[in-house]
Amino acid sequence: MSEYDPALTRAWVLHPEIRRDDQNRTPAHALEEAVALGEAMPGLEIVGSEVVKLKKPHAGMLFGKGKLEEIKERLVAGEVELVLIDGPVSPVQQRNLEKKWGVKILDRTGLILEIFSDRARTREGVLQVEMAALSYQRTRLVRAWTHLERQRGGLGFVGGPGETQIEADRRAIDDQLVRLRRQLSKVVKTRELHRKSRAKVPYPIVALVGYTNAGKSTLFNRLTGADVFAKDMLFATLDPTMRKVTLGESGLEVIMSDTVGFISNLPTELVAAFRATLEEVLSADLILHVRDIAHPESGAQAKDVTKILESLGIDPVTPLYEVLNKTDLLAPDDKEAIQTQAARSETVFAVSSVTGEGLERLLEAVANALQSSAKTEAVSLTFAQGRKRAWLFAQGVVEDERQTDEGYTLKVRWTGKQAEQFARL
Repeated sequence: MSEYDPALTRAWVLHPEIRRDDQNRTPAHALEEAVALGEAMPGLEIVGSEVVKLKKPHAGMLFGKGKLEEIKERLVAGEVELVLIDGPVSPVQQRNLEKKWGVKILDRTGLILEIFSDRARTREGVLQVEMAALSYQRTRLVRAWTHLERQRGGLGFVGGPGETQIEADRRAIDDQLVRLRRQLSKVVKTRELHRKSRAKVPYPIVALVGYTNAGKSTLFNRLTGADVFAKDMLFATLDPTMRKVTLGESGLEVIMSDTVGFISNLPTELVAAFRATLEEVLSADLILHVRDIAHPESGAQAKDVTKILESLGIDPVTPLYEVLNKTDLLAPDDKEAIQTQAARSETVFAVSSVTGEGLERLLEAVANALQSSAKTEAVSLTFAQGRKRAWLFAQGVVEDERQTDEGYTLKVRWTGKQAEQFARL
C-alpha cells in the first residue's frame, strides 16, 4: 500500500465484467483504461483496482451480497474514500453503495465529466462541460448544486461543497441549462465568424482524430512546431487547437487541427455536447486517423473511433488516412511487419511522432491528395443567385469573374468536397 498523502483522495477502481457476445475488449485492458482515467483526474491517488465478474447487475446494489462484503473489506483496509466504477451506476445503486461502503461513488460518466471539467480551457469547452454535467445530474438529483456557482474548478462530484446530499430543484437546473445554451449560442456565433474569416484564406483543413492518448498532440507539435499540452495521459487535449503548416517540399499551406481524443462508451451527454468541439473535423478536407499501434487493443480502439466519426456525420467523400503511430515502441519484428503493411497501402502510414520516422512520406501524401483533389471549373450564376456567389467568394475559390447579360461566369478552383457543398446550397 502506498504511503498516505492527506492531500490526495484515495480511490479504488472497479470494472464490472458482464459477459456479452459483442465484447471486443479484454477485461484486463478495460480495467487498465479505467485506471488511466482515474490517474488523469487531478487530486486522486489510485490505491487499488480489480475486475468484478457479474452474471447480471443487481438492480439495487449492482453487486451481489457476498461480493459487496468482500470489496468492503478491501476498501476499509486501504482507507479508500472514493470508488470509481467503470460503467453506468443508477442513482439508487449509487446511494445504496455509498451507504453500504461508507465511501463516495463515481461512475464512468461522472469521472469523464470531472476530467473534461479540469481540462476545458476555452469558453465554449467550459460551457459544453457544464451543460453535459447538468444533463447527467438532472436525472440523479442526489447531490448539492453549490458547484454551479463556482467560476472554475471541478464539478463537485468528487469532494468539496458539492458533497452534501440534498434535494436539487429541477426547475433551477432547467433555468441554468437555458442560461448556458444562451451563452453557448453567442460563443458559437463568434466561432462561426472566425471560421468564415478562415474560409476567405484558401487553406485546406487537415484534422487529426483518434482514440485518447494515441499521440495526436505529440504529432501535432512535431508537424506545427506548436507547444500543445502533450502528455501520456487520457484526455490531455480537450479544446481544438489549430495551426498553419507548410507541407514539406510541396510548399502547400494547410490548417492543422488537433481534436479531443475519443474513448469507448463515451457518455451520450458528451457526444452531443462536444459536437461543436469536433466541428472542425466535419469541415476538414482530409482526416488523419492517428492510432497507437503499440497498444494491444489498437484494433478495437480504431473501431470505436470509426463508429464516432460515422455518428458525427462525416462526409464519406472526405479522404481519410490511417496513421499508425508509436512505431518506436514496437519490437523490431513487429515494427517491420507494420511498416510493410503501411508500404502496401496508399492510405496507411507507419510513423513515430517522437523520432519523426515516416512523417516525410505522410506529409508528401497529404500534399498530393489535397493538390490533386482541387480542380478548375467554370460556374455560371444568375443575378438572383447572390447567395451562391457570396459563398464562393467566402470560400476563397474564385480565380476570375466576368459579368454577362444573365449574371456572372466565374472561374473557380475547388475541391470535390467544396463542389458538393456548393451543389447542396
